[in-house]
Amino acid sequence: MLTLPDYPWDTLTPYRERAAAHPDGVADLSIGTPVDPTPDLIRRALTEAADAHGYPTTHGTDALRRAVVDWYARRRGVSGLDPAAVVPTVGSKEFIAWLPTLLGLGAGDVVVHPEAAYPTYAVGALLAGAEAVAADDLDALAPEVRERVRLVWTNSPANPTGAVLDAAALRRTVDAARAVGAVVCGDECYAELGWDAWDGAVVPCILSDEVSGGDLTGLLSVYSLSKQSNLAGYRAAFAAGDPQLVATLVNTRKHAGMIVPAPVQHAMAVALADDAHVAEQKDRYRRRRDALRTALEASGHTVDHSEAGLYLWTRRTGLDPADATAQDSWDLLGELADLGIIAGPGVFYGAGGEGYVRVAITATDEAVARAAARLTARGPRTG
Repeated sequence: MLTLPDYPWDTLTPYRERAAAHPDGVADLSIGTPVDPTPDLIRRALTEAADAHGYPTTHGTDALRRAVVDWYARRRGVSGLDPAAVVPTVGSKEFIAWLPTLLGLGAGDVVVHPEAAYPTYAVGALLAGAEAVAADDLDALAPEVRERVRLVWTNSPANPTGAVLDAAALRRTVDAARAVGAVVCGDECYAELGWDAWDGAVVPCILSDEVSGGDLTGLLSVYSLSKQSNLAGYRAAFAAGDPQLVATLVNTRKHAGMIVPAPVQHAMAVALADDAHVAEQKDRYRRRRDALRTALEASGHTVDHSEAGLYLWTRRTGLDPADATAQDSWDLLGELADLGIIAGPGVFYGAGGEGYVRVAITATDEAVARAAARLTARGPRTG
């Protein structure tokens, strides 16, 4: 029987209990689950398609795949994408976890993921019987490891750090992966949530010509509507890219019964065609982000990266990340818990997260205001 690591968020119970003791209640800034309503136009679309008496199509409806193609052209700078090279998925986590298996990877194969990374990349390798290796540069791997690489994950904007890779950095990864015959999959689920220099700019896509060289062979992009459209409960996502790879994945998913429900497919098409609700939601997140960042910095914390996405990558001011330990993350988590604030320990995301906590901006306005007020009132930590 395959044994996977314990689910990391289950280990936060003592800190949740510690935060719950705060007399004015808890501000939960840990898991980045959307808290705002699903937009009306999407809920209406779901209802309109509720008479779903027949089986849905695994490959996705023509309307959905066209909507995805139009979205990539309009919002991601990717033109000429073939609608046949699109497949809806049951959320992005499902796709990330099962892609190594669906690609036929197994013993001896290597899956590379970023050094500070969402744990599901490594879990997907384990499910397939492959080896997960954390590396931000394929050239840094030993030759005997590099030659066994079959799948490379990029994550830009990144979870947990919020870092964005520019087109040149993505192109270097693509070139290095192609040199060893590996597939590159870009996890790009936060692409509509750029801040600072990326606010209003197009976050580079793994499928864009400047990255792919106009050739999508061996390339996939995965995207989710959970964040931009508050559709986490719909499990609404999609992958696109290399037509041959997508055709193989569609065939396998047909056999495995991996199908997005028909009403959700219709709702996805409607959501992708409407940019107004995305901008409205981003404005909500901008206000929460500004309030939390200001309060964190006023209370003796430094926010690194965080130029996109739904998190503030936070450490104690003065703590050199090169000298940080896992205990530094847990100590900072405990200090926040004493203020009734729950965050996510950076060590969940690998050794590169030591010393950090990840602070989500997805809580309600009221919870964010409570957290910001408590941080500001406490002021910088001393001693």
